[in-house]
Amino acid sequence: MVRMRGQSAGFVARVLQAVRLCGEPLEHMDPQIRADLIRERLGTAAFAFRGYNNTNLGRTAELLEHRAYGPVLERYLREDSEVCSDATGRKFDLVARVRSRVESSLDTFAEDVPLIVAVERAHIALLKDFFDIDYHRARLALGYSIGEITALVCGGVYQVQDLLRPLLYLADDCVELAKTATMGVVFSRGPALDLDAILRLCNKITAEAHGIIDMSSHLAPNTVLLLGQNETIDRFKELMPEALGKQVHLRKNAYKWPPLHTSILWSKNISNRAAALMQTVAGGFTAPTPPVLSMVNGKVAYNDYNSRSLMNRWVDHPQKMWDCINELLTLGIDLMLHVGPEPNLIPATFQRISDNVNAQVNRWSLKSSIGRRAVMGIVRRPWLAKVISSRAAILRAPFVAHVIVEDWLLAQEVR
Repeated sequence: MVRMRGQSAGFVARVLQAVRLCGEPLEHMDPQIRADLIRERLGTAAFAFRGYNNTNLGRTAELLEHRAYGPVLERYLREDSEVCSDATGRKFDLVARVRSRVESSLDTFAEDVPLIVAVERAHIALLKDFFDIDYHRARLALGYSIGEITALVCGGVYQVQDLLRPLLYLADDCVELAKTATMGVVFSRGPALDLDAILRLCNKITAEAHGIIDMSSHLAPNTVLLLGQNETIDRFKELMPEALGKQVHLRKNAYKWPPLHTSILWSKNISNRAAALMQTVAGGFTAPTPPVLSMVNGKVAYNDYNSRSLMNRWVDHPQKMWDCINELLTLGIDLMLHVGPEPNLIPATFQRISDNVNAQVNRWSLKSSIGRRAVMGIVRRPWLAKVISSRAAILRAPFVAHVIVEDWLLAQEVR
């Protein structure tokens, strides 16, 4: 049994008071929420752009068939089709791809990147053109993986063709590396994960010279994503109990993933080649509007000249999802607008954190009636108790409202 330590009656009282000050939990916004209410809350809103996934179409075909929205989306798809064709020397037709409803595979990775960016850019345009919901009036933007590229394009830092080309030049090498790469989800049902211990074990396994294994994302205090070549994920699972404890578990993902945000890319010099290409692209001398919260370092870090440096680190550094979510909550964001086809990772991470916060606060609420010792005995999430004591902003997670933009657009009556 794990016990919470240092959580005095006074601390619990302060936590519960903070929750009361937040007011009643906001309902996750349904697609019928009025556009004027979204406009009114842009000052405390953040746009979240999704990244690459094993499915990348979502409801894009419905938007393309829409009488009013279709022409706008088609324009962006055709523009990015040209970018993709120019960069790779192969003919791509993103409009035909969407109409065919053929989902992604490793073979379509070079096409999926501009597809995601085109759809996300179209969502931003549709919100502005039809509902006067202006992306540039939002408090913040952020993007997971490929989504950070879209945030920089929509924020006016680069033109889409200039930022996509370096990625597309290197896409085939990323696919080649993906053929031997497996994802492992490492999670804890006890304490917060020890990131240093995880990285230490990854380095030891890599040094065995049977493949590279590295962290690609820190999703939450109790969850990280690993990508490993060959059998390195299995090797990590074998050594994990001794290195991390028996409350830490690993689940393998069945799909193959281009190993972005890991040192696996070093084996084909992708990081250095991308950095060299970025040196001479046009643009990059304007700070993004709205400010972009970067998953490279978990901070609002982009200014009017450092985007190349951050993008270079974006290629092979793990995504700091948890740091970004904590920063959103610290800055008082209370509305998330999720952009792109079928966004899932950021909304799902918010949902898991919210559920855990609610469960923990409910246990603290019981404290006044059943006593400290009994509450200590039923705590199931000690990692959360530790985070709440040091980062009280996490208590706001259940009070953040979420809008899935593609669902919202399709639910509106447009003349």
